[in-house]
Amino acid sequence: MNDNLHQLRCFGCGARIRGEQAAPDFRCVVCGDLFEVEYPGWNQRGGTDRPNGGALKWLWRERRSSSELLDHSGVWRFRELLPILDSFGNAVTLREGHTPLYHLPRAAKALGIDQLYAKHQGMNPTGSFKDTGMTAALSVAKERGFEWVACASTGNTSAAMAAYAARAGMRSLVLIPEGKIAWGKLSQAMDYGALTCQVKTDFDGCLKVLTEIVREAPIYLLNSVNPYRLEGQKTPAIEIAESFDWHVPDHIIVPGGNLGNSSALGKGFRELRELGMITRMPKITVIQAEGANPLARSFRTNGGTAIDPVEAHTRATAIRIGNPASWRKASRVVLETGGWCLDVTEGEIAVAKAELGREGIGSEPASAVTLAGLKKLVADGRVTESDTVVLVLTGHTLKDADYTIDFHRGQLLSPEEAVPFASEIEALRRDAVEVEGTPKAVLAAIEAVKGRWA
Repeated sequence: MNDNLHQLRCFGCGARIRGEQAAPDFRCVVCGDLFEVEYPGWNQRGGTDRPNGGALKWLWRERRSSSELLDHSGVWRFRELLPILDSFGNAVTLREGHTPLYHLPRAAKALGIDQLYAKHQGMNPTGSFKDTGMTAALSVAKERGFEWVACASTGNTSAAMAAYAARAGMRSLVLIPEGKIAWGKLSQAMDYGALTCQVKTDFDGCLKVLTEIVREAPIYLLNSVNPYRLEGQKTPAIEIAESFDWHVPDHIIVPGGNLGNSSALGKGFRELRELGMITRMPKITVIQAEGANPLARSFRTNGGTAIDPVEAHTRATAIRIGNPASWRKASRVVLETGGWCLDVTEGEIAVAKAELGREGIGSEPASAVTLAGLKKLVADGRVTESDTVVLVLTGHTLKDADYTIDFHRGQLLSPEEAVPFASEIEALRRDAVEVEGTPKAVLAAIEAVKGRWA
């Protein structure tokens, strides 16, 4: 590992170490906090190896038409901003990134916002934003000679890790909370050959068990406590800035689970600003589910300076995390950019997910918290008509098909949860209609919904 190009800095006490010196659980031995990657040649004041921002913009644009495999990756196309490997030939890629930025005209009209977009990270190879981080961190593991990699997961991380490990010819271990994972995600880990253990605990318990395992066995930890994960996950910030011709949007709204993604995006925008490639950072807002909202509670009670873990309960399984590892990093990004941290109810999530589906793009439930949260921000005036807003959608709609089917069959929400949204749910539900096998019966079904389905 080329430590002349990068080092790890403790987020808590500021201690700096070489990458290879990190503890197996990526915790600082001095204060116990997490690390982040920094590049001494240009992150620190007086650095002499700072990349030329103007030249990079031109180079990255040229790579869009390149035939080189590495340039087909929306992570490694920006490799000058993540020099974490001795050789980029060791990069393990499934052509991740390059995800679409969709305009959302129906939702924008309903909210009175002209410029509303969705950066759909669910369009990655395994269907979630985790791929952008996994290509980076697993490549480090491969270059360092590890045979086994492992993660605790609510679903998406396990799918991404197992796929990239299979691609690299490595072995993977997945710990998942028993009965608390969408089958669409669990099936991916199985299909990609992971050793999958359903542990009788929640996600936080799984991560605790795995932390003890990696201290005893030569297994490389690939949860978002791994700082190299966040290096890959910062690249959508570059894609967003590039999409807006380096004029960043006013707001980026991100789902909040283990909180690595929001901190990674903040790091990406911060580095672009340091290099003079953008002039300001967008406001980054984190939205959590009401039943898994430790950071939102923290902002309400102490301004994001301390956190009390909660027992997480939400049908949005990807963010069912009560003790998020990266909360300090996420809190800093929210405060640094002038954003907010809110929570939304199960009913608000379900309605927002169905509304995204009406845009023709869809998402997993955890992604829909962004639209649900945006509604609150608009209602209290924190987002205005003239603002440009990007929702980060983190997972594909097929990640949790049961959730969608249950919503449209009227089986997802309890009566108490559904009552406040009765009119919206009635307008959005599209349960399958049973008809006879004749054209007349189908035409009658069409006639029956005229005027009821907008």
